[in-house]
Amino acid sequence: MRPDLLNPLFAESSSLKGVGPGLARPLDKLGLTRVKDIAYHLPDRWVLRRAVANLDEAGLGEQIVLPLTVRDYRQSAGRGPFRVMAEDAVGNYVALTYFGRAAYTAKKQLPLGEKRWVAGRLDQFGQTWQIVHPDHVSEDSAGMLGQLNEPVYPLSEGLTQGRVQALVAQSLAHLPKLPEWIEPGLLARMDWPAWHHALPAAHKAANKLAKDRLAYDELLANSLALMLVRESNRAKKGTPLHGDGRLRAKLNLPFELTGAQKRSIAEIESDMAQGAPMLRLLQGDVGSGKTAVALNAMLIAVEAGGQAALLAPTEILARQHFETLNKMAAGTGVTIALLTGRDKGKARESILMGLLDGSIDICVGTHAIFQEAVAYRNLALVVIDEQHRFGVGQRLMLTQKARRTPHCLAMTATPIPRTLTLAQYGEMDVSRLDEMPPGRQAIDTRVISTERIADVVEGVARHIAKGAQAYWVCPMVRELETEDIAAAEARYAALKERFGDTVVMVHGQLRPEVKDAGMERFARGEAQLLVATTVIEVGVDVPNATLMVIEQAERFGLAQLHQLRGRVGRGSQQSTCLLLRGEALSETGRERLALMRETQDGFRLAEEDLRLRGGGELLGTRQSGDTPFKVADFEQIARLLPLAHDDARLLMERDGGLSSPRGEAARVLLYLFERDWGVQLLRGG
Repeated sequence: MRPDLLNPLFAESSSLKGVGPGLARPLDKLGLTRVKDIAYHLPDRWVLRRAVANLDEAGLGEQIVLPLTVRDYRQSAGRGPFRVMAEDAVGNYVALTYFGRAAYTAKKQLPLGEKRWVAGRLDQFGQTWQIVHPDHVSEDSAGMLGQLNEPVYPLSEGLTQGRVQALVAQSLAHLPKLPEWIEPGLLARMDWPAWHHALPAAHKAANKLAKDRLAYDELLANSLALMLVRESNRAKKGTPLHGDGRLRAKLNLPFELTGAQKRSIAEIESDMAQGAPMLRLLQGDVGSGKTAVALNAMLIAVEAGGQAALLAPTEILARQHFETLNKMAAGTGVTIALLTGRDKGKARESILMGLLDGSIDICVGTHAIFQEAVAYRNLALVVIDEQHRFGVGQRLMLTQKARRTPHCLAMTATPIPRTLTLAQYGEMDVSRLDEMPPGRQAIDTRVISTERIADVVEGVARHIAKGAQAYWVCPMVRELETEDIAAAEARYAALKERFGDTVVMVHGQLRPEVKDAGMERFARGEAQLLVATTVIEVGVDVPNATLMVIEQAERFGLAQLHQLRGRVGRGSQQSTCLLLRGEALSETGRERLALMRETQDGFRLAEEDLRLRGGGELLGTRQSGDTPFKVADFEQIARLLPLAHDDARLLMERDGGLSSPRGEAARVLLYLFERDWGVQLLRGG
């Protein structure tokens, strides 16, 4: 149960004055549905203004506040601007310029002959000084004091800065006094304010101490919750699994295992032999051989008399895993079944029976493998592919399908910097596959200007003529009116005109069955060119596809480019990746593309991504904001997370856990940041 003292913060936004249905919609778009969300809606930046007595003291382009007397109104011909001519204390004139309907309010705010304090940016038009659309107009100087350092908030259509400021002020007035959860020594050393001082301070100015304190709170809540999951997992009774090696001995893999694969298999085998259930993350770059490691883990479970289940995020991936595992395990005699939402009738019945009577050893599928109707005779190991698609809550749900908690191996093909691994998967032990299997050829990566697109199309034509397949990736589905972005639909139309029916298109806005059908045509080799948005970056395995074209490559993060590039180079043929860049390249864009040419080490690229863009796209498939955090930015995560992790451990191991006085305060923190599954686990476990 959430502590009562947090109730004011969890009240609906509509409880604030002035929030009706009209305002609720834009607030909703920003995720500001409760008082707490608005209180934590921190400014993006601040406008710093200088108070000056007259225009001679100001510089062009500067944000200023000054007293002016209104002398004249001038309406331009046609639809031109409306100008209010005003005079400063020493006789200089400035035009306060308004466009469109703003002219009506201008006359009201700036009556002829009256003195007003005006805030805005000083510019020049011809020989005249001007301020376009002043930010604020006040009858006295006192009304301008708060505008010298003004917060600028993220907005959505239908919201203004003034409205958000008013709502923030209201929500901050609801702040309760909360007990202190940070270790006193750390609080003093960092010189951080108390929580109820820090939140208002973070809205007032670029207050680093206040923002760090709020970020730290969130990181501490996360570390603590993950630690509770870990503790709870260790306290559970699992089934120690000791494989005798008879099935693994019959494995006939077409390649020698790398050192990293052997090390990871040994770590997994050691975990599975323990009494507490394994909770391990297998991080491996695209093509590093995670499936072979997972198969070894599943065979250990079967050797010990149990069953294993492999969960994939999409049906295509599930089918692909099913085929790969069948090939790899051909000589072992284990029975592998595929179960997806598509399976109906007798086929489904027979799989359900096989899982129940134990005649099926390994089940591969989508979420369908964990539906109510699906029961296992002895589920001993769950393998989750593309881990970042499943949150902690879902991970816990999956493990409740067995008499005893099964061992859990999660896999991700997205290399994650070490700091973020702690943030995302702090409750797990981690194995890393940081070597490539022998015989994998490096992908020839080139950067080409968009101006040469006609040459690229001819290159694709030659490639297809040889019987090979290719991907063409675009950043957007449709053109945005304001930006000229290569849209998948427009590019598809142009390429279809050139290549006919050998071209298919896949993007996230298509119905799932249409998308799957397109992917399957390409996977079966019936289509030779797949035009797509980034939906293809995870999983699709087409060894005959050896060319990847990425349009406007500078728009993608490094991790994402690396994931996309990993779709080729999966067979024995030499593969090529062409990065098409626009003309206006930022310094970061240039460096990013240079790094792509230079290295194919996903872990190095992930660390560089974190450095270059503050980590915006670290988890590959998702856009910025892809950490479990709303307050802490990437720089703060890198700097403060190790501290928070240590503090959480200190609280659990030295300071009496959640039943001590600081522990009681930490419970409040867990509920404040909605990491309450951590507390529920303690009760449930």
